[in-house]
Amino acid sequence: MSSIHHQAAAMDSDSPQPEPTPVPPSTDPLTNQFTSLNDLAHELTSLQDLANRGSWLSILDKVNRARSLSLLNTPHDHLTYLAYIVLSFTKLRRFQEAQTELDSLDDFNSHHYRYETYPKIYPNRSGSMVPFSLRWLHALLPIKLGNRQEGLDRFYLLLDFVREKLNRNGNDESDKVWRKREVFVVNHIINQHLSNKELSVCLDLINALISRGNLDPALLSKLGYVQMQIGDLDGANVSFGKVEKMASESEENESGLRNLVSRNKALVYLVGKDYLSAVREYDECIEREGKDVVAINNKAICLMYLRDLSDSIKVLENSLERVPTVALNETLVVNLCSMYELAYVNHSDTKRTLSNWIARVAPDDFDSSCTRV
Repeated sequence: MSSIHHQAAAMDSDSPQPEPTPVPPSTDPLTNQFTSLNDLAHELTSLQDLANRGSWLSILDKVNRARSLSLLNTPHDHLTYLAYIVLSFTKLRRFQEAQTELDSLDDFNSHHYRYETYPKIYPNRSGSMVPFSLRWLHALLPIKLGNRQEGLDRFYLLLDFVREKLNRNGNDESDKVWRKREVFVVNHIINQHLSNKELSVCLDLINALISRGNLDPALLSKLGYVQMQIGDLDGANVSFGKVEKMASESEENESGLRNLVSRNKALVYLVGKDYLSAVREYDECIEREGKDVVAINNKAICLMYLRDLSDSIKVLENSLERVPTVALNETLVVNLCSMYELAYVNHSDTKRTLSNWIARVAPDDFDSSCTRV
């Protein structure tokens, strides 16, 4: 029996032990009102802050300390902290340790993980207390451990679970959350099929989502990307045109949506090898939103194709200096190092300088091997 199972059993409503402080009542956890994250779980604000900064090692320390000092007093506290420790191990690419933590759980449908099992702790609350992130990690980890088919099967089961919730729900606020989760899960499934060049499956998945009323600009853009990969340029232009129409009709002047339109246009130029026009679109993106790393990276690649290696390197270096927390990702660094190798005879020294700088500023999960030093 798992430690969380033990903890849950000890907190059953028939337990003679002193009861923890009751959680504020709500029939639906997704619509529960709270003033801070700490109202949801023990010191959750601190955990979330560490996650936002990529301090995954500090999260491991914090979770282990909370466990050793018995600071987690309710079943959902234990599950929430388990989600953070599994996510941290996954981010740090310590996948087997993440799986071991997940294996400490019973079946997600166990009554031990339902609010109504503990009416004195969770008055008037019902449903599963298993964080959605744990269900997602449960699907992701087999893929990370080399068992792609098992992971895909779990993602499809997770999609069924999400859609079952959508079909049952009559609450607008809950529906919004579950619809976002539906798109989130489908995107992960699509990415798995894309990596295996299973493009027809991707098209079916996206079209099915769209037919269910999910007219999300990012989803329509992804449809356009897949259409381009199968050579359907006319279809891609139609999809991108719908995104542009949504942006023009939007009452809010959202830079993110406008940048999506510009990136779509740039991609069409890229495929047509009109790199100068693509650079102009990416420049507009960067002018609107200086942290648009996709635009920054792709602009540099276009400049490289235009044989302007010096400016290409400057674009990437400037982004690392200007917005290091956003620009510091493995893809951008790999591209920069490739450009160093093309441009400099002594590229090893240049890459070593970059690697030393990364070691000082990068989050815990950054893969430093991408510098190829």
